[in-house]
This record gives sequence, structure tokens and C-alpha cells, in this order.
Amino acid sequence: MLTRLLAQRGTIVLDGAMATELEKRGVDTSGPLWSALAMRDAPDAILDVHRAYFAAGADVATTNTYQANLDAYRRAGLSQAEAEDMVRQAVRLARRARDEHAATTGRHGLVAGSVGPYGAYLADGSEYTGAYTHTDEEFRAFHRPRLRLLTEAGVDVLALETMPQGPEIHALLGLLPEVAPEVPAWLSLSVRDDATALRDGTLLDDVVAWAEACPQVRLLGVNCTRVESATTALSLLADLTSLPLVVYPNSGEEYDAEAKTWSTGGSTTGGGVGTGTGGADSDADDVGSGSSAAPGSGGTGPGDDLLAGALPAWEALGARAVGGCCRTTPAQIQALAAAVGEPAA
Repeated sequence: MLTRLLAQRGTIVLDGAMATELEKRGVDTSGPLWSALAMRDAPDAILDVHRAYFAAGADVATTNTYQANLDAYRRAGLSQAEAEDMVRQAVRLARRARDEHAATTGRHGLVAGSVGPYGAYLADGSEYTGAYTHTDEEFRAFHRPRLRLLTEAGVDVLALETMPQGPEIHALLGLLPEVAPEVPAWLSLSVRDDATALRDGTLLDDVVAWAEACPQVRLLGVNCTRVESATTALSLLADLTSLPLVVYPNSGEEYDAEAKTWSTGGSTTGGGVGTGTGGADSDADDVGSGSSAAPGSGGTGPGDDLLAGALPAWEALGARAVGGCCRTTPAQIQALAAAVGEPAA
């Protein structure tokens, strides 16, 4: 389905942040599981966010499962059965929003199953450092249950996102043929500020070689960094691979993981962390862009043209899937969809 949608539309539009949109709807995302308990506590709010992104022109709904791994749920006191149903519920909600939109508009979108890194489970910002170690089998054991649940629940594509660490990526790509042999995937990286390597120092050349050797990887790119860093990363990847590229940066604001606050041009706002387009709603290494939207305007940070303004450069570099990550909004996705040429429904 991913290949067909890419062929039909040229460039597809992903959705944007989940957690900050849930916060606007009164959902508490301040705990270590971020927005991942909302499948139990606020399913209607998740459904409403998915609907808002489809109405804005998104082609893809990303499940609220970036932090929804079974180890984290068990640590929070959920039973095995309860933890597994949380992942299934996330897929059900995304599929419902997708199917409703198709029935109303005739536009058939996709559901992407978000798979965050082990560093997200640690809930200490490790997806922005890659400063953790496991054996290949330990990484596989961690990711296997969620991949299985997402696949069985019927996602159209797997979104392996905000990946900061070479050995983890190598293990995860090796796991795909075992757990989800028929499901395509995209691989989106968490890179250093200069975009020349992953957060742990793994060279992009190595990641490209692994991605190209995995037939299920249909898109390769970067997420959860500033627009400028994302564009730099795309330019480097474009020189290394013929794979179509995916890009979905965050708002560019600076997140303080200890204080759980965001900084925008010297001002500070509260708010927990959670999933963006599946990615964590934080980026401890990125500096703020300096502009902000007024409360209630539909934005949480930079203006509505933040993503749309970068589209020409992204497409020129080979991007075929574009969207937003942390603290990006339906208004920004609507502007991006209009720039792509797919107006909001």
C-alpha cells in the first residue's frame, strides 16, 4: 500500500505531533510513559487528533505507540494482557480515523505503526544521545513484542523512528523478516547537530548499507530535529542512497528534560513529552527558533509555514514523505499538504 500511495501521489504527507495535541484536549502526558497511557485514559482524544490530521490533508496516521512498549507498561503496573491491548487499541484508533476519512472523502490513507528506540523506554532523553548498550539479541527481545502486535493489528507500514544508535538499528532491521515479513517500513534517524552521524557516532554510510540490504525499508530519512538540521541530513543521505527519503522535523523549540518545559525565544512553557509523528515530543539538543504562535491559534511554536517553506528543498533532495514531529500542529500539516498539492478535505 505504501508503494502504491507513493506512486499515486508523488509526495505523501505524514501527520504531526500527538502529545501536544492531546495536551490541548486536557490529557496529562507528564509521566514517564508520556502519551502512551492515553489509549486507556483518553481514546476519544487520540481519535480526535488523528481526525484533525486527516482533515488537514495528511495521508498517514501514525499510531500512538512510540513509547508503548510492553516493558514500560509492565513497569507502570499493567498486566501483560493490558499492555498488549494498549498497542492494539492504538492501531484500532488510527485505523478508525483512516477509514472514516476514506468513507467521507474517497481519499485512502495509511496507518503507520510507530516504533521508538530503546532510549525512549529509558525516558531520560537517550534517543538524543544513543548512550545505552545492549546485545543484538537483547535489542531484538525488546522490539519483538511490539512489532508483532502492530503487525497483527493491521498497520500498513512500520515507522522505525528517532533511531539514534547503530547496533539497535542493525538488530531491528534484522528482526523485520522474522516478525513482519510482509510489512514495509521506513527508517528515520536521530542524528547529531551536524547531521554527519547518528547520535552514538555511527556513520550514515553504515546505516545506508544496512537499510539498502533490507528489502522492507522503502524510505530512509530523519526526524525530530530542527528543519535546518533535517535538510542538511537529507542532503547527506541523498548522496549516499537511491532510496526515497522521509523527513519530519520538530518545531525547533528547546526542551528541558528535567524541568519538562519548552523554551521558545527566551520564553518557557510547560508540557510533558510524548509522541510526535510517533516520535518523542522533545529534543534536548535543538535550540529554539525564536518565533511563537499565540495561544489558541493552532500552533505551539513557529508559524504555520515552518514545514511548507522547506518543502522545495526537501523534494529537490529526493524526499517522498514529509511531515512534522514534536510540537508541530495540524495547521502546519495543512500548510504543508497545500504546498505538496493535496488540499485539506
